Amino acid sequence: MFWNKPIETMVRTELSAVQAARLRDTIERAYRQVPFYRSRMQAAGLLPEDIASLEHIGKLPFTTKQDMRDNYPYGLFAVPLAEIVRIHASSGTTGKPTVVGYTKRDIGIWAEVMARTLTAAGANRQSFIQVAYGYGLFTGGLGAHYGAELVGASVIPVSSGNTARQIMLMKDFGTTLLACTPSYALYIAETLGEMGLEPKDLSLRAGVFGAEPWSERMRKEIEARLSIKAIDIYGLSEIIGPGVASECECQDGLHINEDHFYPEIINPQTGETLPDGEKGELVLTTITKEGMPMIRYRTRDLTVLTHEPCACGRTLVRMGKVLGRSDDMLIIRGVNVFPSQVETVLLGLGETSPHYQLIVDREDNLDKLTVLVEVTEAMFSDEVRRLETLEHKIEAALGSVLGVSAQVRLVGPKSIERSEGKAKRVIDNRKL
Repeated sequence: MFWNKPIETMVRTELSAVQAARLRDTIERAYRQVPFYRSRMQAAGLLPEDIASLEHIGKLPFTTKQDMRDNYPYGLFAVPLAEIVRIHASSGTTGKPTVVGYTKRDIGIWAEVMARTLTAAGANRQSFIQVAYGYGLFTGGLGAHYGAELVGASVIPVSSGNTARQIMLMKDFGTTLLACTPSYALYIAETLGEMGLEPKDLSLRAGVFGAEPWSERMRKEIEARLSIKAIDIYGLSEIIGPGVASECECQDGLHINEDHFYPEIINPQTGETLPDGEKGELVLTTITKEGMPMIRYRTRDLTVLTHEPCACGRTLVRMGKVLGRSDDMLIIRGVNVFPSQVETVLLGLGETSPHYQLIVDREDNLDKLTVLVEVTEAMFSDEVRRLETLEHKIEAALGSVLGVSAQVRLVGPKSIERSEGKAKRVIDNRKL
């Protein structure tokens, strides 16, 4: 099941030649058209011609999410705004989201890599693909949508939420492939049972699931409860969105679409490049993107790479399931959440002490975020109604900033453990 077999099975030496030529072109364009990259390279004493081969990529400085924020909104764009046909963005932390822009050609590349992803999961022109990722500034919904259209499948763009209606559409429209977060797939399975339906009442055959970490145990549960094949996919809006990598039918690692994204694994502390099989932080360089090329972008996702042959016949390198993060970011129901966002909200309200803790659980297959907030002695002795009002006020403020709901619990003075070192801001009880 290949969408672009010549590329997906290309001999490694030929693929490397394609990557090297595209990397040189990307570096030249970025140096010439993006002041940020030009100044970074000049500071490192580099000219575009110094990056003559793939082996030279380690000379280039890294790019980080903070660099994107510092150049908000269009400072990393490499083409005139008139050539940008689509803008996506993160939810933002303190009002400064990370912004990405796509040219018409970039949208075509995105559709191509998502078409490969969906085809590897078994999609074809006869498929009915229900896209239950969110549509909007989030890249999940539209990424899957354009890939499904390129495949020639029938797209059901239902977005996320309203689960009983999702299932009704699945049954009535004959959905064969589901695209959503893995936790939402489990919630759909649970609701299916509550509605008195069984997997045999649906036409579902497979699902492509991503945007949050999930385990092999969770895969087996999804496959058993929906009677489908569950395929892991990977992407991030800073690079292109979903479609950066996906599993094949072998479910033994995610093939990175290397003709568009050049991967490295580095030691997150030293920045040193690590060999195949060693766990480290994934760094990606876009080598075809026009609107906003990303050079050595630190994803903060921890994984491993392997070039060992895959039984499917693809020669593209495989990355393992994401094993964690090199920073303190949490992914909750597909949304990126940083403890610093919570701190910003609390400090902005100015009605509590600066001590807080995030607790993440997975209940009924859905992530649940609880935020413990310590109050002052004076506040703690206040009337219950006023404390409840403050809880609701913080919940509303957090929901607005995080883009995901959180339950707030006010706790007594000095009840959150103190540390002489780094404060323990997060307790993640999810069994992934």
